[in-house]
Amino acid sequence: MSSRKFWIMLATAALFIAGCADKTPTVTKTTVKETNVHVPQRVHKKIELKEVQDGNYSSAYMYPEDKVKKEKVVKVAEAETTATVATTANAMSKEECVSMIGQEKFDKYTQMFGNEASSIKRCAMLKAMQ
Repeated sequence: MSSRKFWIMLATAALFIAGCADKTPTVTKTTVKETNVHVPQRVHKKIELKEVQDGNYSSAYMYPEDKVKKEKVVKVAEAETTATVATTANAMSKEECVSMIGQEKFDKYTQMFGNEASSIKRCAMLKAMQ
């Protein structure tokens, strides 16, 4: 056996034995001398609940009105939306979009987005990215 293997085996065995050694601390018992120190008892007070006075209740304070007026949401008709999308999409037509991405993808986008105007808008975005 070579000396290198011997030292490796010896170190491994030493670590194994050291790991299995009893590591619990030893407890030594000592006696405590009794002294005549008086520990005061806890004082038990009788607590009386106070009556709640709610004469200062104000609904204006509890539920204040908003001083800022909320803007009313105006619903735009579907036809106006499609017309706006068509004009903002650099006036791309359906035929131009179909020629650019193909009929299958156009139908897929139409189904996915809900209408043809959204598909045309998607084509315009793709065209702008190129």
